[in-house]
Amino acid sequence: MTDRRLAVEAWESLFRAQHEVFEELRGDFADTGLTQAEYDVLLTVTRSEEMTARLRDVTANMLISQPSVSRLVDRMVARGLLAKCPDPDDGRGTLVRSTEQGTATFRRIATAHGASIAERMSRLSDVELEQLRALTAKLRSPRQPS
Repeated sequence: MTDRRLAVEAWESLFRAQHEVFEELRGDFADTGLTQAEYDVLLTVTRSEEMTARLRDVTANMLISQPSVSRLVDRMVARGLLAKCPDPDDGRGTLVRSTEQGTATFRRIATAHGASIAERMSRLSDVELEQLRALTAKLRSPRQPS
């Protein structure tokens, strides 16, 4: 049986670390022309095959509601960062594709943002980073029946 007190302390530490790192990295987006949420959308789309993703997959990766993601994507389409089209495999679905401008913007910011992440995470050794990746993956996986 897991020690409840230890579990709560570990959760609080994880939550506070995530919040502090997130706040520090938020500065990477100052004066870039993109918000952190827009960057996250472009990250999902540019990592997808042919730089195209289903809108529902973009929404699944975001920490905001589906209507908020839809409005965000519409604003990005209006700015020329994304293009939308119907999903030929799902009559009710929508595909979102990164435009050349969106891809170039993402790559420019991703370089600096990746360097900031690497700098912040350099406090951990490679072994610790592998452990952290494994532990967080374990926390994100569905709970196994007891």
